[in-house]
Amino acid sequence: MKIAALDIGGTAVKSLLYTGQPVSQKEVSETPTNAFLGAETLMQTVQKILKSMGSFDRIAVSTAGQVNPVSGTILFATENLPGYTGTPVKRLLEEAFGVPVTVENDVNAAALGEAYFGAGKPYDSFLCLTYGTGIGGAIVQNGSIYHGASCAAGEFGHILTHAGGLPCTCGGHGCYEAYASAGALCRRVQEETGLQLSGREVFARLPKQPQLYQIVQDWIEEILWGLVSLIHAWNPPCVVLGGGIMNEPLILDRIRQKLPQTLMPNHRAVHLEKAALGNMAGLLGAVHLAEK
Repeated sequence: MKIAALDIGGTAVKSLLYTGQPVSQKEVSETPTNAFLGAETLMQTVQKILKSMGSFDRIAVSTAGQVNPVSGTILFATENLPGYTGTPVKRLLEEAFGVPVTVENDVNAAALGEAYFGAGKPYDSFLCLTYGTGIGGAIVQNGSIYHGASCAAGEFGHILTHAGGLPCTCGGHGCYEAYASAGALCRRVQEETGLQLSGREVFARLPKQPQLYQIVQDWIEEILWGLVSLIHAWNPPCVVLGGGIMNEPLILDRIRQKLPQTLMPNHRAVHLEKAALGNMAGLLGAVHLAEK
C-alpha cells in the first residue's frame, strides 16, 4: 500500500511517499507553505504536491492547528496559518483524489511517530512535549492519542507556571511556553545581552561567553518546573522531549540530574527520553494512522 504523507506547518509542507519500506530524511521533500497567501492557496499547494507524487492508495496528513480527527476539519489555527480555521481538509482531499484521508494535529502525529517508530516504542503510554517557538504537547495512552472532550488535549505550553506573568500567544499571561520554549530562551538572551541568537547559536557560544551560561541554567529550570507539574498530574512512565533544541546534551543531562530531587517519591521512576525521529516524526505518525 502506498501512502502519501504530508506534514503541514507554518513555514513548510513536508511530504513523503511511504511504501512500507524503511525511509530516510533524504526521501522527505519540503515545499514553502506561503501561509500569508491564505488557506485556499495552501490547499491548492497541498494538492499540487500530491499530484506530483504519482499514484497512492491513501493520504495521511499531519497539520498545525487543533484538529477534529474524525471529520478532518481544522477547529482552530493561529495566525501562523491565516484563515485555516474551519478548513475541511479531509473532505477537500477525498473529493479531489478519491482515496481515504486521515488528518491529525502535528504534535499528536509526532507523538504517534515516536510511539511506533521512535523513542516511545518501549512504552504503552507517555507524555510528549516539543520545545520550539512555543511548546507543543500530546498524550499517548495505551498506544493511542488522548484527544480530550473537544479534541484539544495536550496544550502543555499553556499550563500556568507564573500566574500574571509574561503575555502568551494564547492571550493569557504566565504560560509555560512564555518561559520555557526555545523562543523564550532566545528572547531572554536578547533582553539580557543584546544578542540576537538562535537556540543553536546560544549553546555554541557557551564555552566562550560564560555570561550566557546562567541564562541557560535559569531557562532549564523553567523547563524543569513545568515537567514536575505534568509528571505529578499524569504520573506517566515516560516523557519524550522533542524539538531541535533538545539535541543539546546539557539540557537533558541537567533535567535528569535535578528531576528526582523535585518529584514526590512515587513519581521518580519516570523515564525521560529524547525524541528520536526529528522532523520525520509527524510524517511517520500520520502514516501509522493511515495504516490502521
